Amino acid sequence: MRWVTARRLALPLLVFFTVPCYADEAGKTDLGKRLFLTEATPPCAICHSLKQAGAEGAIGPSLDELKPDAARVRKAVTNGIGQMPAFSSLTEHQVETLARYVEQATGAGK
Repeated sequence: MRWVTARRLALPLLVFFTVPCYADEAGKTDLGKRLFLTEATPPCAICHSLKQAGAEGAIGPSLDELKPDAARVRKAVTNGIGQMPAFSSLTEHQVETLARYVEQATGAGK
């Protein structure tokens, strides 16, 4: 009898604690895309192409071809690389969100 009651309680609790996680991930993806397209200064999309974002920049490498993982994006955004400047105006949270977005958008994390 106790097992049945526990199971009845477990499912709603599981749903309650799981759903916000998905909503949070969608929010991070949206923020990462906004950072890439418009909110970083200068926007990444000016130089880089990224199909998932609809970006067709032609100065920097195509991120769809390069497929950088989050660590590589984080390092490039934080320190700059080649002609790309460091983005010192972004917070650590923004850098992390942008890095995860690019990794996810290119499929590098798979």
